[in-house]
Amino acid sequence: MAKKRILFISQEIVPYLPETEMAHIGRYLPQGIQDKGKEIRTFMPRYGCINERRNQLHEVIRLSGMNLIINDADHPLVIKVASIQSARMQVYFIDNEDYFQRKHAVLDDNGNLFPDNDERSIFFNRGVFETVRKLRWSPDLIYCQGWFTALVPLYLKKEYFYDPIFSRAKVVFSTYNDHFDGALNKNFAKKAVTDSVNIDELDIVDEPTHVNLNKLACKHADAIIFHHKNVPEELRQYAAKLGKPVLENPGEEEYINAYSDFFDNIMD
Repeated sequence: MAKKRILFISQEIVPYLPETEMAHIGRYLPQGIQDKGKEIRTFMPRYGCINERRNQLHEVIRLSGMNLIINDADHPLVIKVASIQSARMQVYFIDNEDYFQRKHAVLDDNGNLFPDNDERSIFFNRGVFETVRKLRWSPDLIYCQGWFTALVPLYLKKEYFYDPIFSRAKVVFSTYNDHFDGALNKNFAKKAVTDSVNIDELDIVDEPTHVNLNKLACKHADAIIFHHKNVPEELRQYAAKLGKPVLENPGEEEYINAYSDFFDNIMD
């Protein structure tokens, strides 16, 4: 029987970014799932604060070279990879000079959102799908974590679902305590439109706040994980109305087993 394949799309992963709850899960959950006999691929943005020499990132020429059009502009897609030797795990990085060369992740020196975080997120989400297509690697389940990945469920269901690579994939979205104040660029929804994703499907993010981005992801996901306790009540109520499987706050000690069982149930 073929191994189940799980694609991890992470906003943060240690050791490439400082330790947070999300970055910790981004590192150790894929390893734990791999240790349980699954085949995995893991992706994250190649933020400019990641030290390429120390972490031994190198470009994968055969996967790079494509252009993604966002807001009527061409942006070259560059793919890099690094290995976490102790975990026998590779991490793929989505890179682009316009979006990911600055020395911070999503906030500037003053703690403010970068004004182009909307386009950076769109580029990252679409970049992962296009790279997995080039890899010819067909996942059974896609797990995405954090608001930066909020478009993944929508793009899977509307833009990529009829591609044989993704036709059997289920998607699980996990919220984290990664709140930001304010909103992304007001034109986020218009920029996120594709050939198969129309503007009506993005009405939830007419105002692209943190809660609304999470709502968008929950709406199109097959299942939802609330990893932390401080879930906004508005989001919790919205998820409850959707009636989808929800895993609540699985805890620090047993989360790998809890996630693994949850994933298995979704894939069955």
